Amino acid sequence: MSRIHLTLSLAILFGGAISLAWLFSVSAERTVSAAPAANSSYLGFDRNIYPGDSAMVILRKTFAYTSYWLGSPPGEKTNTWRGKRELLRAQGFGFLVLYRGRDSGEFKKAADGPAKGASDAAAAIASARSEGFPSGTIIFLDIEEGGRLPAVYHAYLLAWTRDIIKAGFRPGVYCSGMPAKEEHGVTITTADDIRSHPATSGIAIWAYNDACPPAPGCTFPENPPPPSASGIAAIVWQFAQSPRRKEFSAHCAATYYKDGNCYAPGDAAHAWFLDINSATSADPSNGR
Repeated sequence: MSRIHLTLSLAILFGGAISLAWLFSVSAERTVSAAPAANSSYLGFDRNIYPGDSAMVILRKTFAYTSYWLGSPPGEKTNTWRGKRELLRAQGFGFLVLYRGRDSGEFKKAADGPAKGASDAAAAIASARSEGFPSGTIIFLDIEEGGRLPAVYHAYLLAWTRDIIKAGFRPGVYCSGMPAKEEHGVTITTADDIRSHPATSGIAIWAYNDACPPAPGCTFPENPPPPSASGIAAIVWQFAQSPRRKEFSAHCAATYYKDGNCYAPGDAAHAWFLDINSATSADPSNGR
């Protein structure tokens, strides 16, 4: 994939503002947030389609937090999570707040990165406010492609991050924590690629790595493995996906249901296939 050169002026324009705002954001968080106990981690799930009000009562018995889409998830034309925040908050759920990121193929020219980043940030911010999420909530941009991102994507991410911070929210990314091979035996994860850019070096990471090991497969331990066990400095680790990816999960295939999906212990009918996560907080987005 070709790399589109970003001008130095763009990096200077956005980088300083983001770094300064990020510094204040992190400082405030450290002031008000207690560090989790040693080896303490929390189990949660994510799913594109809202499983239903009655399902959430059952799922709360196993999970501390749930995903929450601010727009239509990948492959969907509607957002079935809309309007459910207060109900879920009353049930005691924490949140993983999500907004769908672009695919690289959607950028036809260099200017598309900043323009679409600003547009998507505005939509995510408006939805977060409409749903009642407070200032300081981490909004995770859902990045589905793995490996090193093209320069135009970093321009997109930089503009999105800048505007999320300006609106009083905090930027995060859902991205791959799995090594991708490049030329000359070099490997890179998307998480490390994003962190290597100064303007996004401190962004909150929700990493997916469902390879067994280190992933335990479709399991529901009371004290799940911490996100650091993924090999990425992340605050959330997605360690099981539905359906399971056979090329990565062969060593833990027996933990999944026979159809390849992962279901919660209380889901006797196997009605709601899930992705499973471990986090350093019972409310990873700070969205309550």
